[in-house]
Amino acid sequence: MLDRSEHATCVRVSASQDVLCQIAEPDCAAAIWQRSLSPAFQAWINELEENQLPKARLILRPDSVASAVEQICEIYGTPACDERAQLINDATHLAEGFAELMDTEWLRLRLDVVTTNACRKFHVDAIKARLVCTYRGTGTQYGVVEGEGDPARISTVGAGSPLVMRGSLWPTEPVSGLRHRSPPIEGTGEVRLLLVLDPVEGADAE
Repeated sequence: MLDRSEHATCVRVSASQDVLCQIAEPDCAAAIWQRSLSPAFQAWINELEENQLPKARLILRPDSVASAVEQICEIYGTPACDERAQLINDATHLAEGFAELMDTEWLRLRLDVVTTNACRKFHVDAIKARLVCTYRGTGTQYGVVEGEGDPARISTVGAGSPLVMRGSLWPTEPVSGLRHRSPPIEGTGEVRLLLVLDPVEGADAE
């Protein structure tokens, strides 16, 4: 058994989606699927008015994500077009893959529109694991530490690149040495849109 004083500090990065499965490896604190969405999609999402960006917090099954995100887009007046369909399809694809990876039948889904510093302090989430994909704006910032304190070196996940990270409730050792935060954007006028997925145990989904 590994000593709890040890930390998983490896961040796996690859252009292949398969890299996300490496979160299960003992030394892996996070995995990043490094990709870019189509230029047409990125231009579209970047040009939308803030009040047209879809926002939601709900618990649902992976096979309900597509219809739920479509309904949310309708509520917020997100224009119906090929790019909106791409957003819905991508969120659905990520949700289904993450649910399979986490072996869960339920997910907590958030579509967040962020204009402040939000979670500005480096931290570990009090959950099993989390997937974050920033569709618009600056991505999540992260770094690794061997003990306490903030990371000395900070990296930023690119827009469109899904990040899967262990939380403090990850069931196996060692504990994660990765710390992350929202990028400090308050006062800059930047508007971020991100998808956040957490696994939910059956009892918590009721």
